[in-house]
Amino acid sequence: MPTRTAEARREEDRAAYDAFLKECPTSRLLARISDKWVSLIVSALTQAEGRTMRYSELGRKIPGVSQKMLTQTLRSLERDGLVARTVTPTVPVRVDYRLTDLGSSLGLLLGSVKDWAEHHFDEVDAHRRLHDAAAADPDA
Repeated sequence: MPTRTAEARREEDRAAYDAFLKECPTSRLLARISDKWVSLIVSALTQAEGRTMRYSELGRKIPGVSQKMLTQTLRSLERDGLVARTVTPTVPVRVDYRLTDLGSSLGLLLGSVKDWAEHHFDEVDAHRRLHDAAAADPDA
């Protein structure tokens, strides 16, 4: 039996990924990046166009996000290599965030989804109202 290099084994594992399987790590990654707060944070940093954003600036840009959720989401994005965090030791401490190259590639996709939602909400809402009206009056 021929031996395989670690790179060959990794390539075989990548080919075997199937996000439709609950146990697959890509399924967990899809769940992470489809999170509402992840989408909004990555989109906000994408709109910053290469410049950093401070924690408080992100909080203002994303109304409704709690400090706890913003902190947890930024930490998970940093862990996943999508966001870089820079601490400047000043008084008070300054913390800046920016997308990594990996995060920027995701930002392009999520930005498109965000744009789609903004441009098609009225159409989707009209369909919802029609559906709900039909469900409320089954004889119609």
